[in-house]
Parts: sequence; structure tokens; C-alpha cells
Amino acid sequence: MTPEQFKDWRTRLGLSQTAAAEALGLSRQSIENYERGRRREDERPVVIPKAVALACAAVWHRLEPWGT
Repeated sequence: MTPEQFKDWRTRLGLSQTAAAEALGLSRQSIENYERGRRREDERPVVIPKAVALACAAVWHRLEPWGT
């Protein structure tokens, strides 16, 4: 998942960065870094983990967490 695809996912769902962070169990700073493709602190590249991309798909399809 690219930073552009990640931001597209969030905006298509109408989520703020804070709401996306809550939905994915991440910090708002992580959401910002994923959208930028770089860490704010040191500008190092950020790779969106496959687990996060899969979680985005689960949220998109309104799936509940496993075992609930």
C-alpha cells in the first residue's frame, strides 16, 4: 500500500486522521507518517506494514475483529 493509497482509503471513508488511528489501533502520528511516506522526526522513509493494509481492507468492508 502506497502513501497515496492509504490517504485515499481514509478520505473515501470520510475519516479524520484521528478517527483512522482509532479504527486501526494506531497513533495519529503513525497515520500522518503513513500518509507522508516519511517520519516527521528524521524524514526517514516509512513502509506501510502489510498488517495495516489488511486492517484497512477490514475496516473498508466493515468487518469486526476476529473472535468478537
